[in-house]
Amino acid sequence: MLQQKLQLKLLTKLSPQQIQTIKLLEIPTLELEERIRQEVEENPALEITEDPITSNGNETHEKNTEGEEGDEEYDRIEFENDNYINDYKTEDDVPEYALEERSRQEAKNEGLSLLNGETLQEHLLNQLGFRTIKKELREVAEYVIGNIDGDGYLRRSAESMVDDYSFQTGKIISESVVEHAIELIKSFDPSGVGASSLEECLFLQLERKTSTPAIETAKLIISKSFVDLSQKRYDRIIKDLGIEEKDIKNAISEIVKLNPKPGSSWDGSISGSNTQITPDFIVENENGELNITLNQESVPELNINKNFANMLDEYANNKSNQTKEMKEAAIFVKQKLDSAKWFISAIKQRHETLQSVINALVEAQKDFFLSGDETKLKPLILKDIADKTGYDVSTISRVSNSKYVQTEFGIFPIKYLFTDAVQTNDGDMISTKGIKTVLEECIKNEDKKNPLTDDRLMEILAEKGYTIARRTVAKYREQLNFPVARLRKEL
Repeated sequence: MLQQKLQLKLLTKLSPQQIQTIKLLEIPTLELEERIRQEVEENPALEITEDPITSNGNETHEKNTEGEEGDEEYDRIEFENDNYINDYKTEDDVPEYALEERSRQEAKNEGLSLLNGETLQEHLLNQLGFRTIKKELREVAEYVIGNIDGDGYLRRSAESMVDDYSFQTGKIISESVVEHAIELIKSFDPSGVGASSLEECLFLQLERKTSTPAIETAKLIISKSFVDLSQKRYDRIIKDLGIEEKDIKNAISEIVKLNPKPGSSWDGSISGSNTQITPDFIVENENGELNITLNQESVPELNINKNFANMLDEYANNKSNQTKEMKEAAIFVKQKLDSAKWFISAIKQRHETLQSVINALVEAQKDFFLSGDETKLKPLILKDIADKTGYDVSTISRVSNSKYVQTEFGIFPIKYLFTDAVQTNDGDMISTKGIKTVLEECIKNEDKKNPLTDDRLMEILAEKGYTIARRTVAKYREQLNFPVARLRKEL
């Protein structure tokens, strides 16, 4: 039975402008530039300002924004008895937004970029083009090259590629043809490409080198005792292969020169040569005072297209000939103007939010920004910055995601400034990054012939006032990319 009843619900909905602001807040500077240009292309009501309005950088404890602000007021537009198109602009609305001073930062704001050249596959195909081979073998070789991963390895068997090739092309080929193509590709550059395992990859590279006693010993170790080599069981290698300790040292010195990932060393490889890091914030130490700026050099400034906005005035002033088509056009113009206003406001809000958050972060980690010493990092979580700035924790998380800060000590992810805390024997709180720094120094300065075990590392840290469990030491060591003591042992 159908019934009608009233029901009261409390719902939280985000306005289009709030959604716009959230999305813009998440993206880094590089993506912001692209997003703005995309919006300008799609919305004729937006235009890039020719004469940029700049502002001075903000210091740690104060904002000092200077810039001219234009105030424009659009007449109220009404369409006969329809009132759904209201004031677009009031005196309190500012069509421009201030960006940071650019000329002073020109030499410092360049991102770290790897150029986008040809891919590893294109490089291999170019080499294939210079080989005089049969058409069938060339087509199979092209297919095999397409199966090589970004590290330069071919991790598929010839048998599986025979089935897939036949299914995709409808041509029946033998496994020997695929194996022939694989051997052909293994002769290409970079050396070691097309290998199916690390052992084979290293061996292929050694075969390209001029034969010496050390090279021959290295080939013998890799082919006969690769597992023992990977586990650094040098005593077993000496016993099994009957070679001297000095010969192993010379062989290992050749092996460590090899590239375990020949494909990733290629600038244009699939493994991510398009990576580009551009700092979103810049912190400078000027005689003990930290000066903070947002890196907005590549971000274009926006304004409302006045010619487009004047179309509403033309419609309002044309009382004698307001057709249905003109009314629809005016509604379209109004929608675009509203969208442009929202976008500019979202950019301005992003600017203010980022500035507020970075100010709080720099103030909280001031000792680190002044010295560059990781042990100076204080325990800090997202909620701490949220409490200081008045923003929600989720907002702080969005600001911290995929953004970087440039200092005189290098470029750091914003997330690097947040760290957990561990209590020392004295009752003080120290960040986990500080403990990791001490742990890293201990491992780097250890006797390589007798490396420190996790138990010994735990004892050393305790002597320095950091009482942590052995499993925590092991976790931090793994996060620092150090293997266990046995695998750090050297001859």
